[in-house]
Amino acid sequence: MCDTLENPWVNNKKNISCIPRGEYKVRLRYPRESGTRDYLHLLVEDVENRSYILFHRGNTAKDTRGCILVGLGSQQDVVNNSTLAMDLLIKEVIHLGGENINLIIKNK
Repeated sequence: MCDTLENPWVNNKKNISCIPRGEYKVRLRYPRESGTRDYLHLLVEDVENRSYILFHRGNTAKDTRGCILVGLGSQQDVVNNSTLAMDLLIKEVIHLGGENINLIIKNK
């Protein structure tokens, strides 16, 4: 449905590492819950030693801050059309009921 961009693995360090492989619950996170995101986005829950891992808008690796960016099309360290991708992803999540979302991270 969309491309993603994360930081490389840096021992699960906050703000600079991707999250460890595993299975995680994901939920919708509303703008009123966030001091920085004024749009509906996704929160990855129960990441060991980490908090507030989000799927959010952004285009370059520096925008990730340890989170997952979404886009439509990608290049090295860049995703394109992030706002549209986020809107499409959220619409699909809501269309599917908006609950019981599982994220599986595995090695390529």
